[in-house]
Amino acid sequence: MATNGGSEPANDDISKTNLHQGDGYDRKCTFCKIVNKEVATELLYVDEEVTCFRDIKPGAPHHYLVVPTKHVGDCKSLNKQHVPLVEKMVETGKKILQKNNVLDLSDVRFGFHWPPFCSVSHLHLHVLAPASQMGLMSSLFYRLNSYWFVTADQLIQHLNSKGEAN
Repeated sequence: MATNGGSEPANDDISKTNLHQGDGYDRKCTFCKIVNKEVATELLYVDEEVTCFRDIKPGAPHHYLVVPTKHVGDCKSLNKQHVPLVEKMVETGKKILQKNNVLDLSDVRFGFHWPPFCSVSHLHLHVLAPASQMGLMSSLFYRLNSYWFVTADQLIQHLNSKGEAN
């Protein structure tokens, strides 16, 4: 049974994670299907707010995706009210890394692809470690200070500067 890094087990009760259309579920969204266990993927962490699983095309030895459990659009659809969600996503990524014995957080990359450079339009945090072991293509794809990838800190700063409205 997966755990959330603490003493509580991950939520394996599908009735608590199954969402229906109108409840923050997009039936066309791959990540909504993963969260709802419609696609066979090992869920490393699940709670009412976020879910974590491995990236199917890992860019580093540890490459996880943390997504909101309910469907939330991409980075451009967010506002200041979403800052706590983004912070929770980062904290969950850190817990999963620690659970997998990645303790040096100075060699970790936490970030989001900036639209239109998103393959799935469900908000998802990439957690990559160790960043120093990413290959050439991954280093480009998850490159800092690029037009297509922003760190979690950059996104939070952007959201805080936006105010409450989009």
